[in-house]
Amino acid sequence: MANLSYNLKEMKIVAQNRRARYDYDIVDTLEAGISLTGQEVKSCRMGNVNLGGSYVSLISGKPVIKGMKIAKYNFASTVEDYQPGRDRVLLMKKREVEKLTSTLAEKGVSLIPLEVKAGKYIKVTLGLGKGRKRYDKRQNKKEKDIKRRLKEGREV
Repeated sequence: MANLSYNLKEMKIVAQNRRARYDYDIVDTLEAGISLTGQEVKSCRMGNVNLGGSYVSLISGKPVIKGMKIAKYNFASTVEDYQPGRDRVLLMKKREVEKLTSTLAEKGVSLIPLEVKAGKYIKVTLGLGKGRKRYDKRQNKKEKDIKRRLKEGREV
């Protein structure tokens, strides 16, 4: 039998939601575990996760991630009724959930999954963000372009 020793510090980023950092101003980040089945864990470790369009909502006091798609594990036995986009419960402490509930009650604040990490456990990094307007996105892109040109030594 192989020795499967995992170091909690050595977590590999399996999937990222880059669009979230463009669409939202991320104010705070936190990490949560996620409740998965065995084949979903194996599929996550292989990198078959898509965070595009996913978000977190509180259903009856529990944080649930919606829209995250985990592809079916290729080597799984015949599982006919697998749903890749099903809702998955996030594992957080009660105090953290209470704090989130009060924060999400504010207008314009959303909880967005930013990345999925895999190691001994599968963890999701969540970002508390406020949505950006279109002109904010343009301004941000313009500032990045100016910084890049200055770094290259070109004129602005």
